[in-house]
This record gives sequence, C-alpha cells and structure tokens, in this order.
Amino acid sequence: MTLLRLLPLLAIFVEPRHHGPPPRPIDHATKVTHVTQPRSRGNADSLLITTTQLRERSARGNLVLLHVGERADYNAGHIPGAQFFPYEAISTPRGEGLMLEIPSPARLDSVLESLGVTDGSRIVLYWGKDWYSPTTRVFMTLDYLGLGDRTSILDGGFAAWKAAGAPVTTEVAPVVRGTLTLNPRTDVVVDAKGVRSAIGDAKTAIIDARDQRFYTGEAQGMHVREGHVPGARNLPFNTLIDDRGAFKSRPALEAMLDGAGATPGKRIIGYCHIGQQATVIYFAARLLGRDVRLYDGSWDEWSRLTELPVETGRGGTR
Repeated sequence: MTLLRLLPLLAIFVEPRHHGPPPRPIDHATKVTHVTQPRSRGNADSLLITTTQLRERSARGNLVLLHVGERADYNAGHIPGAQFFPYEAISTPRGEGLMLEIPSPARLDSVLESLGVTDGSRIVLYWGKDWYSPTTRVFMTLDYLGLGDRTSILDGGFAAWKAAGAPVTTEVAPVVRGTLTLNPRTDVVVDAKGVRSAIGDAKTAIIDARDQRFYTGEAQGMHVREGHVPGARNLPFNTLIDDRGAFKSRPALEAMLDGAGATPGKRIIGYCHIGQQATVIYFAARLLGRDVRLYDGSWDEWSRLTELPVETGRGGTR
C-alpha cells in the first residue's frame, strides 16, 4: 500500500472504503476463545505524557521518539531526535488482506529495528497536525507486539510541544539499528467470529467509533451494507479529543466509556470503518486500565460478510 493511497485515511471523520480482495468467510463451526488481558499490563499513567515529562524522559536516554504524520510536515520541523514513522509500513501490503490490517510480526520487527527500537527502548509517539487516530493505531500495533507497556503518546502532539516553547528542528538524527525481541499478544485484536459471538453478551460492550451518520446507516454508498453491529453503542472517536487537540481528562473519558456501556469490568470491542478510528477508543480504554480489543476488519469486512447481521437506526447513539 502506498502512502498516497493511505492519505485519505487520515481525514478526521471519514475513512475510505476498501476495494481489495473479498473478505475471508466465517467458519461458524470454529470455537472462539476469548483471552482476557491481564490487569497488570503496565502502568496506565505512563501511557499518556506531557511535554515536561517527555523532556525529563529524554534526558534519561534509551528513548525512541516517533513522529506520526505527513513526511512534508516532519521535514518542515519536528521534535529534536524524532524519527519519521512510515505509517504505511504497519499494514499488510495492498492486495494481501484488508485495507488496514496488522501484518506479520516479522515485518513489523524489521520496521521498528530500522528506527532504532531495541529491547531496552522506551517509545514515545506523537502526532503531527491532527493525526490522532493514525497515532493510536500505531500504539495499538505496538501493544499487539507486546510493546504497549513501554510505549507512550505525547498528549496534544506536536502542537502541544510547540505551544510549550520547546525546541523544533529540521535535522534528522542518525539511527543505530536496534535488535528487538517481540512477544506478540494476539488477544489485542478480534475477528468477525469474535464480534459475532459477543453480540448479546452482558459482559462485553461493543463500541462503534464512527460518526453517527455511518452508525445509523444514514450515510449511503461507502460500504456494501450500511448500519452497525447489532447491540453496538455509538461513541465517535473524535469526541474523546478536546479543542486543543489533546485527550480529554481521565474523568471525562471514564464518563464517556461508561455512557457507552463500557463500564469497568466489561470487555470492550471497538470497531470503525477500517480499524483506525476505533484505536482512539482502544487507547483511552488502555489508559484507564480497562479490558479492550480491536475488531481489525471493522465495518469494511463486516458489511461484506452477508451472513452477518446488520442493525440500522439510532439505537445506542449518544
């Protein structure tokens, strides 16, 4: 997949329709096993950091700082020491799967090592301009690889860094290739079978992170079928971001998840168009220490599998 093809993904409200190969059929005889994520998955307070905390962490060394955004913006100015993250590298090559689908750990391992990530690295991601959901998608991918507990996101991204009067550079720091050992956590994502089995489960909250018009089915022509997973509640991903381009406060995020039925103790499954926007929900849930999964195929896949049920209307909108 080329970067040119990926650029439409980065619109804050709409992710594009998939035009690749047909989705894999569901084997309804296959038993779905849900693996519960341990409650001890890292210190939630470390997942989101301020510019002051980033400066302090930089002084301690072993930091890999990654800029998620457009190359032109990175070239025009970035945080000193930051490397440009090639967003297209975290998806299965076009023609081999869905539009945005986690590739093999071996492919991801090579990408991360080329950016200097080692077994002792602390990773910090930040977004350029408004690349919120691409950045949280990178976080989710790292979490899938077993690196989530040592990865943070700079709250407010590059804009917050500049607003704090911190230095900006156009120089690209040299990189020493890292050596990385991955421990993939396949329980981070679920497939269509897992979502279907969760419908009606009182212990699971399914959240649709798309704009309401897609959730209700009012927006037509983007997918094979329009609507949402039966029983899913609607919590548009961009409502978790405040006017400054930073995450809303933890109490606000808690209230939003609770209002969408994703109360503490429930397993959360998030989905959207192609598995990008819903990672904002995923990150917020991880930040709060809640049990969360991503349906990686999202509505792009679900709408094509005609044996799967679809619901329309406002239902669980907020």
